[in-house]
Amino acid sequence: MLRVIYNALWWIVAPVAVIRLYVRSRRERGYREHIAERFGHTRGRLPDDDAPLIWVHAVSVGETRAAQPLIEALIEARPDARILLTHMTPSGRATGEQIFGDRVLRTYLPYDMPHAVRRFLRAWRPTIGVVMETEVWPTLIDECRRADVPLVLTNARMSARSYRRAAKFGKATREVFGGFARVLAQSPSDAERLTALGARNVAVLGNLKFDMATPPELAARGRAWRAAIGMRAVWVAASTREGEEALVLQAFAALGVEDALLILVPRHPQRFDEVAAYVEKTGLRLERRSKWAPAGAASNPVASTEPIAALPQDVRVLLGDSMGELGAYYAAADLAFIGGSLLPLGGQNLIEACAMGVPVLIGPHVFNFTQATADAVAAGAAVQVQDPADLARALRELFEDRSRRIAMGGAASAFAARHRGATARTVDVLTTLLPHERPRG
Repeated sequence: MLRVIYNALWWIVAPVAVIRLYVRSRRERGYREHIAERFGHTRGRLPDDDAPLIWVHAVSVGETRAAQPLIEALIEARPDARILLTHMTPSGRATGEQIFGDRVLRTYLPYDMPHAVRRFLRAWRPTIGVVMETEVWPTLIDECRRADVPLVLTNARMSARSYRRAAKFGKATREVFGGFARVLAQSPSDAERLTALGARNVAVLGNLKFDMATPPELAARGRAWRAAIGMRAVWVAASTREGEEALVLQAFAALGVEDALLILVPRHPQRFDEVAAYVEKTGLRLERRSKWAPAGAASNPVASTEPIAALPQDVRVLLGDSMGELGAYYAAADLAFIGGSLLPLGGQNLIEACAMGVPVLIGPHVFNFTQATADAVAAGAAVQVQDPADLARALRELFEDRSRRIAMGGAASAFAARHRGATARTVDVLTTLLPHERPRG
């Protein structure tokens, strides 16, 4: 009965979803493109193309970047196979195109409606499907099982909060999670909750995000920015969400460190102008990275070698209004605050900052990254703060104590290095579900 209600609701929701795409396209034009793909109308692959097809679903930017090491490893391990990368957001699709170019096929994942999913599966004929982290769509799972497409939930996580919600649906939840061919969990606690919800063939392989590496060119760019910024205390507030910039600026006002510079990087690009206007209303002088650094670099973050002008001393906030440069912002900073965590939004990924050797500060709301946050704090790589006043205090203490800051940076690097290896383990599992590689020649 729940499945019938779920499918019926999609017929009601779908028209609203299309209207919402057009509304969102006012701020991000990509939402009005390729709408037919969201209903399974996609070009697919040629009928005579019988190469194995590995389909990887990555919702948006964060998941796409997390999937990058996995996709690169799959391309190397199975050069005879094709890779199909699906997304739900234009920014995720643009990131995939930027990273992989024409080395992968791409389309939007259809809405979770039976006919749309069937059209998608008929058009692409995937050999195996790989969905990331928390992408649990009942119809997609059911239709893959009917089409005999093994569907693997990889880098899987299940917070205590999400577990309690899912468990309320009892048998229906167990049927959904039992439809995955494999579940590759990030941690033992994730595996325990997923198994309790009905998942089968569960293994703990670690977190793929530890295998993400900032390109050397991008790190070098960040160091060049730092040289142009000069000898100032610099902190980055990364991946901030709506309503959070006000709290970050509140902490900045209470910091009390002379000439400190805040690099403010909103998570969603459609909010860049909104955030810039908000900062300017506070009276702080703001510079946009896209105007300060060489023209064109924002769209191609590893290509420019043009000189960078010194950042004026009276600039207090540098707005990170570019895509794909978070690693460079970390390289330019002494400390990193990870957004999405001062408000009950679940937090964002702190691993990339740790891998860059940057001490991390993070708020109390980290239910999407509970294990990684707890491990980073225990390793001495991160400090958890409770509110803007606590954030200001922690920043001030670390700016004043250089030796502690250096020790935290070393602990962050060691923490990230210690947890690498999930990609290789995941590839080993996925390749067992593929046909043997055909001999060449």
